[in-house]
Amino acid sequence: MPFVSRVAIAWAVNAAALWAANALWDGVRIHGWAAYLIGSAVLGIVNAVIKPLLTVATLPLIIVTLGFFYLLINIAMVAIAEWIAPNFSIDGFWAYVGTVVVVWAVNWIGDQILSDVQRRARPRLI
Repeated sequence: MPFVSRVAIAWAVNAAALWAANALWDGVRIHGWAAYLIGSAVLGIVNAVIKPLLTVATLPLIIVTLGFFYLLINIAMVAIAEWIAPNFSIDGFWAYVGTVVVVWAVNWIGDQILSDVQRRARPRLI
């Protein structure tokens, strides 16, 4: 699949995840399509660039805390998206945790669907 298609799909899936988080949690307020588009773009960029660097840099801390610090890294990525996107706010620790869980779940489901579509599209050799 071409790079541009993968980026567009990831952008749409992140926007859907933010929409779901907004619908599920009272502490999440996202108003307007620009907030969804900018928030999902920022989330995709920070997850692709900053998150891997932070994960490697804090790997011992992630191991010692049995992965809890990884949750905090994910919360930080969502906080960066909230900070940059207009009309996007999250209030409270549990709203952040819920948003991270929803974003993870929607991205996982999107990845499963995309993998299935790609697997079915491959030519089969006899």
